[in-house]
Amino acid sequence: MPKEVTDGAVWGDRRITLQELEAARQTVRLCSGLSRQELAQTICEHWGWVTASGSHKVTACLKVLEEWEHQGLLRLPGKRRMTRWSTDQACGAVPTQRTNPGAPLVGALSEVGPVRLEVVQGRDASQLWNEYVDRYHYLGYRQPVGCFLRYFIQSPAGWLGCVLMAGAAKAVRARDQWIGWNRPRRQQNLPWVINNTRLLIFPWIRIGHLGSHVLGQLARRVGTDWQQRWGYEPLLMESFVDPVQFPGTCYQAAGWIELGRTTGRGLLRAGSVYESTPKIIYVKALAEDVRERLCGGALQGRAEP
Repeated sequence: MPKEVTDGAVWGDRRITLQELEAARQTVRLCSGLSRQELAQTICEHWGWVTASGSHKVTACLKVLEEWEHQGLLRLPGKRRMTRWSTDQACGAVPTQRTNPGAPLVGALSEVGPVRLEVVQGRDASQLWNEYVDRYHYLGYRQPVGCFLRYFIQSPAGWLGCVLMAGAAKAVRARDQWIGWNRPRRQQNLPWVINNTRLLIFPWIRIGHLGSHVLGQLARRVGTDWQQRWGYEPLLMESFVDPVQFPGTCYQAAGWIELGRTTGRGLLRAGSVYESTPKIIYVKALAEDVRERLCGGALQGRAEP
């Protein structure tokens, strides 16, 4: 008898949320060029599913994927040997001529016509967005997990850049203190905080104040877009800016609040810590009394994809 698919059901030795299930299904759809083994490896990386020694539980993950396929939840590729394709290539981030640099565009914001954010929809547009980000953002492209929205920055002169909104960081001391969260309340209401994980202005675009203008539009419309796509309206945006790369001027100009810096240390999984450059922490409220609402009782809405 097929196992019932519920939020937090145990598969193998792991409790898997419906959000993780949908993220895995999307990885299988988008990364159709990967083998089953490579898909399991990728999903283990996204989930942080590892053994006590830190290696990925690829075999256990593959068994779960095959059980989901048996239940009709997803369709895996045919069994074959591992390929040499990278995850980014198979996910559609291979550079092509369509993302070659455009003609330089220099001037004032008023000279390029109305600038607007366009939600990315469909496989072709998503792969094009992936390719631009992988090619021109210093962090490259990585398949987002869980709820997310991609945007193109559009104008009559063409596309000017890309924006990604995704799930919030699980725990950030300065942010959590600013909100007033304890651990149980954070775990309960974290989905109502979303992260601006990518803000890319193409390197051939030199338009004054474009970044802050885009962030202003984002604050005005992301709540509605998120509601339409995921069924609930977020209350707070966050972003982490590497001061080695950018001073964060556009966030300041758009009215984001600087909360301090990250420690530069993060937990990949139990017993495994990574070091990075401390990032500047910015937040932007999307509603009034946002801290009171995030610290109140359980927020209502569909908080999983």
